[in-house]
Amino acid sequence: MKKALLALEDGRVFEGTAFGADATHTGEICFNTSMSGYQEVLTDPSYRGQIVTMTYPMIGNYGVNPLDTESDQPHVRGFVIEELCEVPSNWRSTQSLDAYLKQWGIPGIQGVDTRALTSHLRSRGAMRAVITTTATAEEAVKQAASSPPMEGSDFVKEVTTKAPYLWDPESTESGDWDIPSPSQNREPGADGVVRHPLPEAKHHIIAYDFGVKRNILRRLRQQGFRVDVVPATTSAKDVLARNPDGIFLSNGPGDPAALDYIHKEVKELIGKKPIFAICLGHQILGHAYGGKTFKLKFGHRGGNQPVKDLRNGKVSITSQNHGFAIDPSSLPSNVEVTHINLNDGTVEGMRHREAPVLSVQYHPEAAPGPHDAKYFFSEFARMVETGR
Repeated sequence: MKKALLALEDGRVFEGTAFGADATHTGEICFNTSMSGYQEVLTDPSYRGQIVTMTYPMIGNYGVNPLDTESDQPHVRGFVIEELCEVPSNWRSTQSLDAYLKQWGIPGIQGVDTRALTSHLRSRGAMRAVITTTATAEEAVKQAASSPPMEGSDFVKEVTTKAPYLWDPESTESGDWDIPSPSQNREPGADGVVRHPLPEAKHHIIAYDFGVKRNILRRLRQQGFRVDVVPATTSAKDVLARNPDGIFLSNGPGDPAALDYIHKEVKELIGKKPIFAICLGHQILGHAYGGKTFKLKFGHRGGNQPVKDLRNGKVSITSQNHGFAIDPSSLPSNVEVTHINLNDGTVEGMRHREAPVLSVQYHPEAAPGPHDAKYFFSEFARMVETGR
């Protein structure tokens, strides 16, 4: 098997075996602590420009299938794991992880001591890196150190939709489903699952696509929203001209401070319509309020992040994927911090004291991860219903 190198900008080099595409890619190296969900991680547009390390030791055991993707393609620059399962075993699998990464030209490296790598990143912080099968260690370290940093990067322009579209117009992609057990008197469909009906789409919302995940759109549709998705460059004037019942600001990649052309449009929407924002959308909202963001040392990525709701003391275990956070001291007095991360105290949720606007830094839609915070979608639905 072909050898590969993972080289970090600080000179640390990890040796391993190549899988996926035979290529050399640079990106910011980060780690994700989820035990499963590698396909959702690969296809989450928020990972644009990053090389992702999975801390769980064996990856690829259930393969890949076209139904669980969070976008049309993977967005990671490279994939780092300890052990690759080369023979997937799952009734929904259509392709191995190795073949999938080859198809999309993404290099992977296995045989890496991901515990040592994660410990190094927690100690030294996220940094630029290179996965390569051709360069020497010295060449790769230099290549990593000379690659563009995440600070100041605008990857939203690479992942946003090119044209507006209506999500799931036939209501065939958003319904929840499950597999009935033999003891249950429920008849599955031809694909072996039972699908649950969707409610009537009685509220119309506009969703800004900064790199939106499909499971967010599914959750919105499950709450009775008709979701029109628009490009990140859509003006506030154009959105308000469509007279939606509410506005959603999505997740996405890169540095929120670099998106001033979006900040000014979102600022024009505050107080005009109910707004709900997730992840990058939450950070953009912070800038629209007049606040600031800063880069975290190594970010929050995985499905085990504890978040406390300051309004009632409840703690949720959440799914997260971000490398930046809002500076609470920069927020105006009419914005309240509602949620904090219990590991480091960073801002995880906000609400406007005077306008119907709420936001969270984490991912209530999960995919992958726990569903403790799914209630935010129904909270947004109630806010929209009240606004009407």
